[in-house]
Amino acid sequence: MPIEKALVVGTGLIGTSAALALREKGVAVYLSDVDAHAVRLACELGAGQEWAGEEADLALIAVPPHLVGERLAGLQKQRAAPAYTDVASVKAEPIADAERLGCDLTSYVPGHPLAGRERSGPAAARADLFLGRPWALCPGSETGADALRRTRELVSLCGANVVTVGAGEHDSAVALVSHAPHVVASAVAASLVSGGDVPLSLAGQGLRDVTRIAAGNPLLWRKILAGNTLPVAGVLERIAADLASAASALRSGELDDVLDLLRRGVEGHARIPGKHSGPGIRAFAVVQVVLRDRPGELARLFNAAELADVNIEDVRLEHSTGLPVGVAEMSVRPEDTGRLAEALRFHGWHVPPVPVGTPAGR
Repeated sequence: MPIEKALVVGTGLIGTSAALALREKGVAVYLSDVDAHAVRLACELGAGQEWAGEEADLALIAVPPHLVGERLAGLQKQRAAPAYTDVASVKAEPIADAERLGCDLTSYVPGHPLAGRERSGPAAARADLFLGRPWALCPGSETGADALRRTRELVSLCGANVVTVGAGEHDSAVALVSHAPHVVASAVAASLVSGGDVPLSLAGQGLRDVTRIAAGNPLLWRKILAGNTLPVAGVLERIAADLASAASALRSGELDDVLDLLRRGVEGHARIPGKHSGPGIRAFAVVQVVLRDRPGELARLFNAAELADVNIEDVRLEHSTGLPVGVAEMSVRPEDTGRLAEALRFHGWHVPPVPVGTPAGR
């Protein structure tokens, strides 16, 4: 039987986004949260209706990691659904709590969608938040086939891709690709607090890229890190050792260690999966266009690319501080760069020459 009714417990960014995605697929969604205002807002956004004890086909628990076990135990006692999953960003701690509280582990599939935004709360929710994103599922030896089937269907309805992984391996992985990077971004951003106004007036897109995720909710991130302390600490220690070595090399003028770090950085960056889901799938070239800050400029830009029969694989905007212009960086296939540049110049844009042999990555 397909999922027709779902219960979402926790109407923050992730819970409300999942509810919106399910509603778009015609699933009836019930919403529950200890914060009555959050539930009302999620309902007003069209994410579902407030839960009044109705039985659902599956319950999605979207609360902080340290509360998952408690919520699971309560929902199972109420027989809210035959299957349960969660979205906590760590897995070992919630599973241990569920075992300690005597939860029925056959109906529970630990999960974690690798998606999010810097903003939090139901107002930041989007139905397309999970499209094409990995969604980790960590079934244990006790997990029942029906619960796993229902959870996989939920992931599919949200537009995400299932990645099956063990709980311990998951926590080590997210320490490397999510949790430690957030702490590092916060450290870089924190250095700006006493940096003065002149350095910030010179800030470019690189600084924005490095510090973007540092805008996340500190209290929420404290709870996330508390559930994954040792793996995150290990990653941070390795990063700190590299930074300390680079600082020592810079002070002594012996820059081989810095060069080695920069080269390993390029190698590591190249391994990050891109749009086509896998490292090294295709290298794109970047076409830069100077844009005026006026309505409809991006629409005209994309229309010109369409007329040139060029697919824009990715686009990034770099703003010029204090100036009414910016730069759009469009990633396209290398063989399309000349045709796109010619078309854009024909339509009146200034397009700098595209350097030969400089791939944009993925």
